[in-house]
Amino acid sequence: MDAINQPLLDVDDLSVAFGRSLAVDRISFQIKRGECVALVGESGSGKSVSALSVLKLLPYPAASHPTGAIRFRGRDLLHASEQEMREVRGNDISIIFQEPMTSLNPLHTIESQIGEILSLHKGIGGSAARARTLELLRQVGIPEPETRLQSYPHQLSGGQRQRVMIAMALANEPDLLIADEPTTALDVTVQAQILALLAEIRTRLGMSMLFITHDLGIVRRIADTVCVMNNGKIVEQGPVEQVFTAPKHAYTKALLAAEPKPDPAPPQPDAPVVMSADNLKVWFPIKRGLLRSTVGHIKAVDGVSLAVRKGETLGVVGESGSGKTTLGLALLRLISSDGPIVFLGSNIQGLRFKEMRPFRRDMQIVFQDPFGSLSPRMSVADIIAEGLEVHQPLLSREQREARVVKALKDVGLDPDMRFRYPHEFSGGQRQRISIARAVVLEPNFIVLDEPTSALDMLFQAQMVDLLRELQRKRDLTYMFISHDLRVVASLASHLIVMKSGKVVEEGPASELFKSPKSDYTRALFAAAFRIEAAGEGAVAT
Repeated sequence: MDAINQPLLDVDDLSVAFGRSLAVDRISFQIKRGECVALVGESGSGKSVSALSVLKLLPYPAASHPTGAIRFRGRDLLHASEQEMREVRGNDISIIFQEPMTSLNPLHTIESQIGEILSLHKGIGGSAARARTLELLRQVGIPEPETRLQSYPHQLSGGQRQRVMIAMALANEPDLLIADEPTTALDVTVQAQILALLAEIRTRLGMSMLFITHDLGIVRRIADTVCVMNNGKIVEQGPVEQVFTAPKHAYTKALLAAEPKPDPAPPQPDAPVVMSADNLKVWFPIKRGLLRSTVGHIKAVDGVSLAVRKGETLGVVGESGSGKTTLGLALLRLISSDGPIVFLGSNIQGLRFKEMRPFRRDMQIVFQDPFGSLSPRMSVADIIAEGLEVHQPLLSREQREARVVKALKDVGLDPDMRFRYPHEFSGGQRQRISIARAVVLEPNFIVLDEPTSALDMLFQAQMVDLLRELQRKRDLTYMFISHDLRVVASLASHLIVMKSGKVVEEGPASELFKSPKSDYTRALFAAAFRIEAAGEGAVAT
């Protein structure tokens, strides 16, 4: 094959094994120059493992390749030395990882992390590196990038961290970009911007992409070719339009048919209020100068009032950085705030750590980043049972074990996997573990911070059904934070829309989805509908 017609990346009969367990089973696909190939499939199907194999980022020698070859520009990467791979990584091939918090260095500022890439691969430093860093941050939609250069990863929202990861991956304008769920943590407006940005860069540079996602709307919008994976095998592949309009494999048909059922919890106007806040504020001081004087504040939550009644689901939507997660953390007294917070009739604002402990069993949270919230040193059984040991110490070991097993079954995981550790699971499986840890205590109020964002379409629908079933069985009250408006619509009784720390609109979810009043809400819904319409065959604008 001549160089012009030679594929940029050729994955041929590739298998990936961990010990005796086969994670990827003889898959083959090619990526041409300028082409975007999407890998789709449920969590644990082998998508990310396949992508990591391209850059030899799996934990060798624990991982092995019993069969196959990976050729980049005709050169077999599986047999390349580590020195040769360092020249390829970040320069010829870049990757956007699924979990930005664990991929960014917590000890270095955003400027130094992007600057390191520019220095290593391009020899750019000083003012030139800063100018290029600012340009990249603007391209990926970071507001006021000058103020973010000296920020650390923990000072950014989940969506902002993902944008920084994308900026780092694009810094050297690679020939091939591997994007592992790059828009998972992003709200719909920024998601549309990032997809447009990737499409523009791909056109301008002739860049190829390997795009891993569970969002079929995005696949139809951005990809040329799609490979559907299930249980480590590619069960169907071909042009996107062909596969989407005339799927042949039963699994592909099930994946395309998966959709959360729109059956939200009904409003409960006469039910008692479980959680309420009045004029709640979370302001972070901006300190400058030698004496670290306060020169201003970042108003993450600025005067929010709300009330969530028993059995209801409060949906909280808004762009990344709008204050959604900060609001949830403040209500649970996990960060400091001003303004009364009343939980189950008790004012919990100002209570000390020990005074809050009796309330902790009845209030739980599922965090956005499952890997960062699960201890790497504890088995899944110990992680889920930890809350039971603290809050229900009179339970016997057998009773705790039974509760753990039931919680894992409830979230669709095999209880026999409970002796494994978090790093042995996929991103979606780790999110299921986080949900199991929250529900095992049978709380009254749960804050769900993007609980389905890391899940594939099939399990996303199952998880929505599970959350709804748990709510009806146990009369649970949810605060559901999400950028996926389709999932919010299927669960929320009441909806609040946040922007820059303030509530711009609120009301019954059914009414708000039908006739939003504010321009911001209309723009938010319009962006979501454009992306969803692309998944249904309409033209995405």
